[in-house]
Amino acid sequence: MEYWDIYDKNKQRTGRTMKRNDWCPKDDEYHLTVLVVVCRPDGKFLITQRVMTKHWAPGWWEVSGGGVRAGEESLEAVIREVKEETGLDVSGCENGYQFTYHRENPGEGDNYFVDVYRFVLDFDESDVTPQEEETLGFKLATHEEIKALADQGIFLHYASIKQVFEIY
Repeated sequence: MEYWDIYDKNKQRTGRTMKRNDWCPKDDEYHLTVLVVVCRPDGKFLITQRVMTKHWAPGWWEVSGGGVRAGEESLEAVIREVKEETGLDVSGCENGYQFTYHRENPGEGDNYFVDVYRFVLDFDESDVTPQEEETLGFKLATHEEIKALADQGIFLHYASIKQVFEIY
């Protein structure tokens, strides 16, 4: 069973943990997730398509990311998530942490912080090994292609992270 740390409204650990997806936090409690934009030097971004068995947004496109485990730092989670989902190693890459945003969903028990990272990595498509349980596949896309997917309503979190794509 995976556990997440519980954070307060100032993004400080409370010393308590919760089971992943099996606990309803109070309105002033949060969990921490990460999103990772991986960019090649040519300006193309690695995006993955969610498997159709996902409860939320099946078939939609996204960047790598996930929950930060209890006791784990967000950078550790970023490196782990990218490796698990794509097979790529972003440790030691250019750039890194960009910003944090948060969502509050009063009464729903789904308050969270999201640490957003961006890494530049020179890789070939043959270096990518998508996690079959999580993704239908992947593609290297330009910012314009990603924006088009977002305009169709099938790219997760775009409105919250679009400035990370706008660097190129």
